[in-house]
Amino acid sequence: MALGKDYATQECAVARALEVIGERWTLLIVRDALYGVRRYNDFLVHLGIPRAVLAARLQNLIAAGILEKRRYQESPPRDEYVLTERGTALWPSLRALGVWGREHLSGARLRYFRHATCGTDKELGPYGECPACGTVVPVEDVEMLPGPGLDLDPADPVSRALLRPKRLLQPIETDPV
Repeated sequence: MALGKDYATQECAVARALEVIGERWTLLIVRDALYGVRRYNDFLVHLGIPRAVLAARLQNLIAAGILEKRRYQESPPRDEYVLTERGTALWPSLRALGVWGREHLSGARLRYFRHATCGTDKELGPYGECPACGTVVPVEDVEMLPGPGLDLDPADPVSRALLRPKRLLQPIETDPV
């Protein structure tokens, strides 16, 4: 029996959310957008996702109001994909999934997140709280740093750019090849 495409019989907010973000590539696209990936080719090379799947997922995220398509170049026309307020609201869920995955599946610390504004060197707590000042840190004040489990010589330019400390949501800057 084939799986349905929605959860119409489920009276549950989790089921409604899964209809929008439950496909396996979708959360990885949102994760990359939080990391500052904005351009189609950068998503493509960083995720290793098939082009048709990426195009479909980006369109679904735009339709759901999670991403916004913005033109950054007219000739030739090129667009970037930027998280909306609805999209950035997924940060706590992605943070929690990452913590859970590290604690229960991999054990490797690939990324380290801290509160950029207060200047602490301590990692955010599991709910995005700063251990130094005690506040839940807004996504735009989160700094991401590489952890000891990351490959320090990755093949793709996005992974290389993500080896440098950066605030979430700020566009990545890739080095020319």
